[in-house]
Amino acid sequence: MKKSIPILVATSIIATSIMFTNCSTPAEKVEHAQDHVTTANEELNEATEEYTEDMKEFREETEAKILANKQSLKEFKERKAEDKKEARDVYNEKIEKLDQKNTDLEKKLADYKDAGKENWDKFKKEFSHDMDELGNAFKDLTVKNVK
Repeated sequence: MKKSIPILVATSIIATSIMFTNCSTPAEKVEHAQDHVTTANEELNEATEEYTEDMKEFREETEAKILANKQSLKEFKERKAEDKKEARDVYNEKIEKLDQKNTDLEKKLADYKDAGKENWDKFKKEFSHDMDELGNAFKDLTVKNVK
């Protein structure tokens, strides 16, 4: 019993000293929290800048593709004048459909409002798919199926 009391006291002193050294003052806790907030704000600003830059680049690339599509339509309209009347009528119909799709995509891009990164990623994926389909339709239009 005589040995257990000094061991108990020693253990209590050690435990108390450990608790006091691990505790920080309220001022230190506030400072630590402010550091975390500052870091989080910096990361948020960086992510926002990346998102904004991605939107800008995508818009520029897409607008260039839309202009290229318009130029292709213009050139194809000039070339079709050499075709037979039946072929011209079919091509005119196809050209009008492609022109309308191109215009719709241009409007869709112009009308997109910044609605957050998650929505942007979804919009970008769907829009890219639509642009790819339109590009394939242009390729199909320029191929002459001669039998």
